[in-house]
Parts: sequence; C-alpha cells; structure tokens
Amino acid sequence: MCAAALEEYCGSIFWNVSYLKRPDPDLPLCVEQTVLVWIPLCFLWLCAPWHLLALCQSANVNTKQLSKLYICKQLVASLLFLTAIAHLGVTLGEDFGPNSDQSSKNAAAYYANPVLFAVTWILVLLCHEGLRREGAIDSASIFLFWLLLVVCDIFPFQTLLREALRLGEVRDVPRFSLFYISFGLKLISLVLSTVADIPPEAKDLIKKNPEAGAAFLSRITFNWLNSMVLKGYKQPLVQEDMWDLNESDSTAFINERFQHFMKPELDAARVRFQNKMKRKLFQNIHSAQEDPQQNGLSSGLGKREERGKKEDEKKKKDNKEEENYPNSWLITTIYKTFKRILIESFCFKLLEDVLTFVSPQLLKLMISFTQDKSRYAWEGYLYAVLLMVVALLQSLTLQQYFQRCHVLGMKVRTALMAAVYKKALVVSNDTRKESTVGEMVNLMSADAQRFNDVTNFIHLLWSCPLQIIISIVFLWLELGPSVLAGLGVMVLIIPTNAVLATKARKLQIENMNFKDKRMKIMNEILNGIKILKLYAWEPSFQKQVEDIRGEELKVMKKSAYLHSFSILTSCCIPALVSLATFAIFVSVSNDNVLTAERAFTSISLFNILRAPLAMLPMLIASIVQTAVSKKRLEKFLAGEDIDSDIVRQDPSFNTAVSICDGSFAWEKDAKPLLKDVNLDIEPGRLVAVVGAVGSGKSSLMSALLGEMHSTKGFINIGGSLAFVPQQAWIQNATLKDNILFGSPHEEENFKKVIEACALAPDLELLPGGDLTEIGEKGINLSGGQKQRVSLARAVYSQADIYLLDDPLSAVDSHVGKHLFENVIGPNGLLKDKTRILVTHGISFLPYVDEIVVLENGVISEVGSYENLRASGGTFSKFLDTYATEQRNQRNSETGEGQDAEDIELFPGGDNAQPDGASEDTVSLTLEQENSIRRSQRNGSVRLRRNNSLTKSANADEPQKGQKLIEKETMEIGQVKLAVFLQYLRAMGWGYSAMVFLIYFIQTAAFTGQNLWLSDWTSDSVEYYNMTYPSWKRDTRVGVFGALGVAQGLFVFFGTLLLANASIDASRILHSRLLNNILRVPMVFFDTTPIGRVINRFAKDIFTIDEAIPASLRSCLLCLMSVLGTVFVICMATPFFAIVIIPLALIYFFVQRFYIAASRQLRRLDSVSRSPIYSHFGETVSGLSVIRAYKHQERFLKHNEVTIDENLKSIYLRIVSDRWLAIRLEFVGNLVVFFAALFAVISRDSIDSNVVGLSVSYALNVTQTLNWLVMTTSALETNIVAVERVNEYTQLKNEADWVTDTRPPQMWPEAGRVHFENYKVRYRPELDLVLHGITCDINSTEKIGIVGRTGAGKSSLTNCLFRIIEAAEGRILIDDVDIATIGLHDLRHRLTIIPQDPVLFSGSLRMNLDPFDKFSDEEIWRVLELSHLKSYVSGLQEGLQHKVAEGGENLSVGQRQLLCLARALLRKSRILILDEATAAVDLETDNLIQNTIRKEFSDCTVLTIAHRLHSIMDSSRVMVLDAGKVVEFDSPSNLLEKEGHFYAMARDAGITLESNTNL
Repeated sequence: MCAAALEEYCGSIFWNVSYLKRPDPDLPLCVEQTVLVWIPLCFLWLCAPWHLLALCQSANVNTKQLSKLYICKQLVASLLFLTAIAHLGVTLGEDFGPNSDQSSKNAAAYYANPVLFAVTWILVLLCHEGLRREGAIDSASIFLFWLLLVVCDIFPFQTLLREALRLGEVRDVPRFSLFYISFGLKLISLVLSTVADIPPEAKDLIKKNPEAGAAFLSRITFNWLNSMVLKGYKQPLVQEDMWDLNESDSTAFINERFQHFMKPELDAARVRFQNKMKRKLFQNIHSAQEDPQQNGLSSGLGKREERGKKEDEKKKKDNKEEENYPNSWLITTIYKTFKRILIESFCFKLLEDVLTFVSPQLLKLMISFTQDKSRYAWEGYLYAVLLMVVALLQSLTLQQYFQRCHVLGMKVRTALMAAVYKKALVVSNDTRKESTVGEMVNLMSADAQRFNDVTNFIHLLWSCPLQIIISIVFLWLELGPSVLAGLGVMVLIIPTNAVLATKARKLQIENMNFKDKRMKIMNEILNGIKILKLYAWEPSFQKQVEDIRGEELKVMKKSAYLHSFSILTSCCIPALVSLATFAIFVSVSNDNVLTAERAFTSISLFNILRAPLAMLPMLIASIVQTAVSKKRLEKFLAGEDIDSDIVRQDPSFNTAVSICDGSFAWEKDAKPLLKDVNLDIEPGRLVAVVGAVGSGKSSLMSALLGEMHSTKGFINIGGSLAFVPQQAWIQNATLKDNILFGSPHEEENFKKVIEACALAPDLELLPGGDLTEIGEKGINLSGGQKQRVSLARAVYSQADIYLLDDPLSAVDSHVGKHLFENVIGPNGLLKDKTRILVTHGISFLPYVDEIVVLENGVISEVGSYENLRASGGTFSKFLDTYATEQRNQRNSETGEGQDAEDIELFPGGDNAQPDGASEDTVSLTLEQENSIRRSQRNGSVRLRRNNSLTKSANADEPQKGQKLIEKETMEIGQVKLAVFLQYLRAMGWGYSAMVFLIYFIQTAAFTGQNLWLSDWTSDSVEYYNMTYPSWKRDTRVGVFGALGVAQGLFVFFGTLLLANASIDASRILHSRLLNNILRVPMVFFDTTPIGRVINRFAKDIFTIDEAIPASLRSCLLCLMSVLGTVFVICMATPFFAIVIIPLALIYFFVQRFYIAASRQLRRLDSVSRSPIYSHFGETVSGLSVIRAYKHQERFLKHNEVTIDENLKSIYLRIVSDRWLAIRLEFVGNLVVFFAALFAVISRDSIDSNVVGLSVSYALNVTQTLNWLVMTTSALETNIVAVERVNEYTQLKNEADWVTDTRPPQMWPEAGRVHFENYKVRYRPELDLVLHGITCDINSTEKIGIVGRTGAGKSSLTNCLFRIIEAAEGRILIDDVDIATIGLHDLRHRLTIIPQDPVLFSGSLRMNLDPFDKFSDEEIWRVLELSHLKSYVSGLQEGLQHKVAEGGENLSVGQRQLLCLARALLRKSRILILDEATAAVDLETDNLIQNTIRKEFSDCTVLTIAHRLHSIMDSSRVMVLDAGKVVEFDSPSNLLEKEGHFYAMARDAGITLESNTNL
C-alpha cells in the first residue's frame, strides 16, 4: 500500500530485491529521492526550534561584527538555496516550458524535493543567525545534519556517475550538474561546520580554557587537549600551565548549588529525627513508669557510677550509631544537585550497552559469509565497514559516558569537601569534640574520595544486570538450554569469591592496624628523633618498628595468597564456562554440531559477560564502604552549629563588655565552668584577669568569643573584637600576611605596629624581612616571636575590644616590658581601646585600671590594684605568696614556649608549601586507605612542640634568602630504567625470570585453547550429514578443558611467585629505609619537614607493598595478551603483518605523548591536594581566632581557590585519560577493520573458523590495548615510590654508632671536660656557630652557661653529644678525644635533661628504660627521687601505665620529672641540663633543682640557664657571646667585674647584695 503511493510520488519503482542480487548493487532511484532525502531533513527540522528560540528571545541583539566564518556559512547556504530554486526551475521548464512534452509530466518528487530543500536552506540561514545571537561557537546538531546529508548523497552521487559511465553520456545535463554543484557546496558546509566560530572578545578566555572554544568534533574526540599533551611531552608540566576551569566545574558554583539543595533536605531530615526522638522518649517514659522500683534504686547509687555509666553510654553509642543524628539526606541532595549530568551519562551508557551487542551479531554474519563462497564480495566489505562504524560509535559514546562520570565524581568530591570546610567554620564545640582535626581532615580526604570513586561507576548498578540479561538471551538463541550449564558455573563461583572477599576484608583490616601501629611509632620516632639520638635509643625503637613490620608482612603474604586464589578462579571462569557450555551442547544430542559462527559468537558474548560479572561484586563492596562514609559525613554535616545568640551586639548598652548573670559550660549538658558571672567593663579601660591555674581565665575569654554554651544569662559586646590566644596561631604564609590578616596594607600603620610589637629587630634577622615565609604552625619562629606576631595581628586589625589571653608569658621579660609599655599599657598604641588582659605577671598589675580575680570559675573580687591590695582578700594573699619569687623569676624568665633561644634567628622557610611540609601528613589520599591517613595526621596535626623542630641552626648572620625547608624534589621526566632494575633486584632475579616465563606459558595455553576451538569447529564441515563419532567429541572436549585449566594454574603459580618476590622486595626496601633514616645526622631533620619523611614510610611504602605488585602483574598479563592477539591474527591472515607496523607506531607515539603529560598531571594533582588539607588543618586549629575576627568568608574563599587549583589538574587528568582512550580505541578499531578486511580479501584461501578466531580476537584487542597503556602508566607512576625510598636510603649517615676504638668500661670516671680551639658549624654552607672555644672543666664542677639568645649555648651541648661534628679543634673527656669513639659509646655515657620533655607512647617503664637494663627496684628508686613514686604507685597499672602519644596524658611538670628520672637512672659522671623553666611551675622547678643538687653532687654538671637565678650557686659561669667565651669565672667575681654577666644580672634584677642574700 505504502510502496504504491511512494512509487506514484517518484514515478519509478520503489524497491526490488534484484537491485542487490548482483556483484555491483545499487539502490532504486525512488529510495534515493524519498528516504535518503527525508532522513537528514527531518533531523534538522526536529533540532531547529532550539536554535530559533534565540531569535525570538534575544532583545539584546548581539550586533557585534560578523565573523568571516559566519559570512562564509551564510553565503554557502544562500548558494544552496539558489540551486534548489534552479532545480525547481528546471522541472517547471520541462513541464510547462515552450518545448515541453505534455504527455509525460514530471513526478511529484521533482516538485516537492526542491521546495523542501529551499525551505530547509532558509531554516539553516535562520539557525546560523540564532547561533550567532546566542554567542555559541558551533552546533552539534547542524554538524550532524550536514554529515547525514553528505552520507545520504553519496548514493545518488555514485548512481549518476555509474549510469553516465555505462551509457557513455550524461542523460540529464542540468540536473546532473546541479546535483554535483550542490554536493560540493554541502561538502564545504560540512567542513565549515567543524570549525568553531570564536568571537574576538572571547579569544583571551579561550587561551586560558581551550575547551570553551572547542568545536563539536574536537569535543567528542578531546582534540582540544592536544596542545597540553604536546606541551607535557616537550617539558614537564607545572601548576602554571593548567587551564582555567569551566564556570560549572568551579568550587564556588558547585558549592552554591549543593548548599541550595542541602538546606531543605537537611531541615526535613532534622524534623524526621526530632519526631523519632519524641517517639522514643515517649516509649522510654512509658517503660520507666512500669518499673519504678529500679528507678529509685539507680538514683540512690550516687555519683560513683557516673563514670562507668558514661563509658557504657559510649559503647551503646557506637552500637547504635545511626540513631543519634538526622540521616538519609545526603544521597538525595547529591542526586538533586547533579541530576542533569547523571541523566546525560545514563543515556550514553544505555546507547553504549546496546552497541556492545551489535558486534557479535556482525561477527556471526561475517563468519557465515566466509563459509558461503557463492555470496558476493561486497557483502563482506559492508560487514567490515559496519564492524568499524559500530566500534567507532561505541568508542565515542563510551568515552563521553566516562567523561561525564569522572567529572561527576570530581564534582561530588568537591561539593563534599567544600561543605565540610564550611561546616567546620561554624561547628559547635560539642561536635568539634567528637571529631579530632585528623578525623575532620579524613572526612575531607578519605570519605569525599570514596564518594568520588563510587560515583565514577554508579551506572553499573543497572548496566551490569542489563548486560548480563541481554548476553544470556543472545546465548540462548545460539546454544539453547546448554547455556544454563555455563551460567551455573558462573553462579557457583560467586559464593567462592564472596568468601574470599570477606576473608580478604578481615586481613585488610588487620593489615591496616599494623600499618597504623607502625606509622604511629614512626611518627613518634621522627618527632622525638633528637631525644633518641641524645640517649642513643635508636636500636630499641628500630627493633619495635621491625617487629611490627614483620607482622604486617605476614598478613600481607596471607592476603597475597588469597589474592592468587581469587585470580585462579577469575582466570578459570571463562575457560570453565565455555567448556561446560560447549561440552553439554555437543553431548545433549548428536545433531548439535559446533559450527564456527556458533562457537565464536558465543565466545564473544561470554567475553562481554565477564566484565559485568567481575564488576558487580566490586561495586557492591565499594558501595558498602561508601555507606560508612555517608554516615560519617551526615553525622558531621548535621551536627550542631555554634550558637550565635550567646553574644549579643546591642548598641543600647553603654558598656564595652557586659556579662549579665552568666554561667557557661564547654558542653551542652556539662556542669558550668564559669558560674554566676556578672561583669561590666567601660569602654577604653584596661582590665586584668588573674587567678590560679585552672581558675577559668581562658574560659572567660572563650565565653566572650561565644565559643561556650550559655546555661543562663547573656553577654553583650559593643564593637568589634580582636583576640590573641594563649598559644599563638600562625598561618603558613608570609609574616606580613600573618599580621595583615586580610586587612588592606597601610605602610605607616604597619610600621607603627611592627615597632610597638618589638618585631623590627626580628625582621632584620629574617632572610626575607616581612616577606619571609613562615612554615606550618610557625615552625621557623620562636615561641616569643609567634606571640608577638599574634599580638601585632590584633593591633593592626584596629578593633574596638581586645581580648589578650596571656600574651606576655611566652616572651622574655624585657620584651614583655616593652610590649606592655608600647602596646597594652596606659601609654601604648591601644590606650583608647578596651583591653581585657589575662596575665600571670604581677609586675604589670599596678598599671591596670581594674583587676578581676577568678577563683574556681567564680569572680571573687573586682577592683583597682590598691583597693584589692588593701582588702586582704584572695588577691592580696596571692600577691604575698608569689610576689618575691615571681617578681625575680618574671624578670629573668625567658618564658613559656621559648623553644630554644637559637630558633629566634632561624633562617626563614622559603616555601613549606607545595610538596613541602604540607604535602605530608595531614592526609594523603591513598586511594582506599583511610586509616593510614589516620596514622599520618598525628604527625602534623598535633601541636608540634618537639625537639627536632627546636631547630638550632644557629645564630650566625643568615645568608640572604636562605631556605629553611628545601623544596621537596618532585621527580620529572621519564622514570629511569635503573629504578625498575632496582626493584627487580630487590625481588630477586631468579623470581623475576620465573614469573615472566610462567606468564608466557599461560598465554601460550590461552592461544592454544582458542586454536583448538577453531579446529574443533571445522569438524562441522568435515562430518557434514554424518554421525559425529563420540571418541572425537570426547577428545575435543577433554583437550579444550585441559588447556583451560592449565592457563588458570599457570596464572596462579605466576601470581604466587610474584607475591613472594614482591614481599621480599617490600621487606628489603623498608628495612633499608628505616635503617638509614635512623642514622642520618640531625641536620637532615632540621631541614626536612617530618611530614615528608613520614610520607616515605606511609604512602611510598604502601605503594611498594600494594600498588606496584598489582600493576606489575596486570602489565605482564596485558602485554602477553596483546602479543597473543597479534600472533593469532597474523597466523589467520598473514597480510595483517603489513598493517602491524604503522599501527604499532601510532600506538607507540600516542602512548609516549600521553604518559609524559599524564605522569606530570598525576604528580600535580597530589602536590596540589596537600595545600587543601593543610589549609583545612590550619583553619580548624585557628577556629577561635578566625571567628573572633569574623573572617569566615575570607577563609571560605581561600578554600575555594585552593580546591580549584587542585581541580584544574584533576580535570585535565580525567580528560587526558579520555584523550588517550579515544585514540587507542581508534587504533583498536582499525585492527578490527583490517582483520575483517583481510579475511574478506583472502576468503577463498582460509576457513571460516580461522576468520572467526581472528576477528573475535581483534574485537577484544581494543580493551586490552587500553589496559596496557593504563597499567604501564600506572606502573611508571607507582615505581616512582621506589625512587623516592631509594633517595632516602642513600642519604649521608652520621659517624658509626660503635667503632673499633672503644672507651674503657668505666669511662668517664672523673668527668673532666676539655675544649681545645673548638669550632663548629651546622651545615657546610653556613658560618661558624662556635668560634674556637678553649676551656677546662674540672671533675664535679657545676658550670652555668649563659648568653643572649643565639649566643651558641645549645650548640655547646649539641657538640658534646656530637649532634654536630667539629669543624676544627676537639673535645676531650677524661683525656679521650670524643671524635675517635663510636656515637653510642659516647652518648650512653653522658646524660642530658633536655629542654622539652619528650615521651613516647608505650609503658612508663619503656620510657625510662627502653632496653630493659634495670630492675624494677632501681626504677622505683629513681621515681621516688624524682617525686613521682606516689603518683605512679597510685596508677592502676603502675609502671606498665600506658603513656599517650607525646605523653599527653601527663602534665608538663610530670613529663619533666620523668626526664629527671631518666637521668637519675643513667647516673653518668657528666650531666647536661638544658633548663626547661618555661614548662614548669615554681614548685616543680624547686623539686628538680634540689634533687639535682643532692643526687648529682659528685658529677660534673653543665647547666644552660635561661634564668640567672638557678645558676647563681654554680662553681663557675661561662658567658657566651656570638659563639665565643667572653667571661668564665665564679658568679660573684663576674658581678664585681661589671662586664657582660653584670649587665644581664642587672636586667634580671640581681645585684651583688641580693646574690649574697641568696
């Protein structure tokens, strides 16, 4: 019916099969005039409305100048319009012209088509204009329209040509010429539509982001990345080379969208949660009423149970995790935010899945074509081309899908990171208590990364089942019910895999525990490395680490064996499945013969089936992991915000600060710390807050900042705040940025502040002046400098009210005086502002307007100094007790946290950023390993006040711009072959060769199996119409199965061997690294951030343990598989060998280009990740400061910029992977095409089974090629870890621990020390620190060593222990030159009580005696002497009491006493005291001094004094100045002499008289 109408419309026959049944087929004219015209036109008409919308909408017509490209496009379209009119004219002329033949009129098509075309060309003109107004650079739909048009026109093109050639003349000249003219014009249009029309104003934008200017063709093939790949090939890429992000990929945009959807979702979840809690409460009340007796009883039990109850509650909390926060809102928020990209990727995936199943069907047609020699050759060529086209389409859709998914993953991660950061800025103290800084960083790194990984593959949830179902349907059509046998095998394997997976999971957890343990101990070793060196304790700790490592490797071995087993199953699956299926198929009935089309179609379907079956369990496992992350994120993001109503800002109050009847607690339900506080402070007053330790002074500050929960009352603040915390918070930025803190720079004001805060002399000493980069946590500033910078920040901010939390305690007394006079006091810079000063310094109290005295959280007195003095209350008692002692102490005190005087002049770190100190720890995104991160963060998140950072790179004039922290070397360029060889050597050459050989045999078995199959299928021809003998059948099945099992076993053995070898390599590399790190000189730790070293032990060792063996294995398997494929295709069609070389060349170049760029992009990604986490860690530790200054917005912006920097490299990395995949798949598609093409060409000489074999192999090669590049580049990226570890195993060591010359057993007996022209420098390139010291110290003398900051006092002790080696001269102890004996012999015989008490986690006993040399009695004795016995015997575990990391569960005083106990235990003849005054209260200090006087009376004692008081009773005092001994005599003689010492004593308020009184 339809055909008849069409035939009338065209005036010719519509369809006749005879057109195709000949060697040169063609389409009937009618089809060419109807179907082939309508397809492209319909496509355009459907797409046009979108482009025309712009014409209707835009009122602001884009009247910019017309580009040349636009004019050309419009010109060509107009010419086409003219050809259409001409066509119509020709037809009209023929029908109605003067010499027209009235009997035969032209058919309707000759009128309709030109009209249709004319309308279409007008539409095209309008579309072009619409696009121009939108400002679009090109249009996919218009490109596709031209493409369809040209493809459809190829048929009439060849029809007309063939007809003309056949007849020898052109029948219809006007139409013939018009057709070819319009065809030419269409071709030109097609070419023009591939070019992007970039407006001149967008040129700059496109330089920074070429994607914005990429045309459709360039977008689908990722051609716009070419310039970056080329650049990466020529030179290593750096962060500056990265292109800008698209607006929609930027953090700010993503975060805004995410927050927009998150708010309603979270609110709804909170409502659900509250209703749930109400119901629960109701039930509880209900059940409580039923059981009144028990209630009474429990309340009677009193307070004793409280603690136990709390612990129980905690346990319950862990069990019932899901119940105490609003949940199930995160996933919906993510879905709503990224709905569009999800739907797009869904469509691409669906299309790709459908296309996947077209290839096997084409393969089937191809095989049946080669079997039937009577068919025309053109069919074969058609199939070859179709195979190629389908493969191309599949590649394009797959890559678009991957691109969408990876970008989605990146966006989800970004949204979560930004949300966590934003939350952290407003989070309440309760929520903050629940998660440490490290855990918050983990949310940002590990948990966000989990989401990223899952969203990459989220569509597989529906796609895998879909693929499985379709495969099974097609297999059923091929082989009938015997498919079920193969399927049965697959299903049976699943539980085996599940068992293996759970087992592996357990081992994984166990492994992570060992890793955590090892990292924790490494972290402590590195943090306390100086103590280990001073006490010569390295061997003990090395053994601890090695033991843990041994356990860890045992677990690793187990999991490697498990893994080999699961590889055995996964390798045998395909073989077993096809074996089961084919065996059942041929044995069910004799009619079932295995033909080539059946066998190879089934095999390619089985191959398709492998991927979804392997992916599903992995996907489910990773979803389970993500569910944990989801809980953690929901809990944190739904946590309470800080209550902004506690602090009001009501201008009607006439006070600066008012607290009305306020009680404040740190947690919601806790007892208030500050009770019934009433306080009014007038504007412009200076108020001091005093009280004993723990009386609530700092809490009062926190309450004023709104950081505490108010149980009653309120606070009113009139004006803006500035806050100086007790522990200065310094950012990793320049000194200037730390002071400006986001305010605009005003030179005059800045100078004034610098002067007032006594920073001017420091700036002269810092290498870069105020532009010196400060390392993380202010690592290259001394305690005093940090505090002054913190104060300067407050002063510069010009706020109305200043909260100063004991800023004067960390500075020297004379500096304190200066700060009080010039900044805080009645004549300082802040004299007109309101100042609230928490202080311990009694000397300042007479000058303040008002004093607030706190006692146990209650204000006991308020008044002026005189009034309180007179009233005889708490305050006057406090003064009487402390006045004399403290005034003396205060004057000479160097103060809290003055971590080493030498640090003051420490050359400033140039750059502790990119791969530097921040790379490290806070958290490295090791792919799935969350807990390793946990162990690392301890390194950098804890306040790092440890000795190794009390850097004593001494006070010489630093050379200009000297770097403190060397920038970490980031390897560039290709990884050297030597590194691979190093790894293979560590594995063992024998192992390496064996593994290679076994994998080779495995490939041979695989290829053999398929060749056997192809031979088997030829039986169907041989025994055509005969009964198939059963012996033959059994042989076929048997050999096929044997070869299948053989390859599984070979892979199993190969993997086992590889596992053993790689574990050996891990062991060797780790112990080399550890061994060397413990032997490098101290200088190395002074110039290398701990995080960087930890990184070697964590991330790099992890890579060597897990990633390298895996990528080595995949690499080998892929390589073998590719070689096997090429071999089979060449064997089937020898012609193919000709194409191999050009294809291999293309492949090689693409791969080399890609690897160069990709490697750098990966490195840039990890380098730019670190600043995100370190900035986050910094923000969390400085929250109170940021909130006090109200700078949350600025920090949010900074975070967005930091994340964006990271996204730039991530985005390009994603695209570069796609860039590669498209190109490789193109090579793969060519392989398929040529394999098919040569099979058609030589079909007379080869069998159909061989064709099947070669084409089905070729179909697989695309994937394998892709994998090969991925795995080789992963291997190259990972092997860098070996390089990095080796770098640290080749560091120069310090002197030997034990040498051949050993000192006498009892040495040193007398304890005489003799310096002989002793000179020393810290590093070869620096100046001398000690300039030729010569002096004698006699047996049992007590020597005090004094000097201004940086005079070289600490250097002297470092020399005695040979922490730094002599540049010239020598030191003799009891006539033994210390440079001639081993370091451990020396260090074991000296004792030091260091400035910072460093403890290690472990038992108390281990901290005193790590080598178990002493008996318990001896240990109890020294504990008694160091006044700790009562404390330790009161502990439940006594000596086995666990010390927390860094000794955090002991007070600073107790830690100091433990260090004294260590010294007493060693009891050597020479004791060095690096006075730790800052850390200890007066009482502890007296205890220590007395014990030392008594117990060490017969020893030589050298005391480095920070307070002159403690050394006034020494036998002699050595005064150092700039590395020389300027005075050396008894204290009284020195005072009479009125030299250096006299001046220092006078500053400290010590005179000759007061000394004699002492």
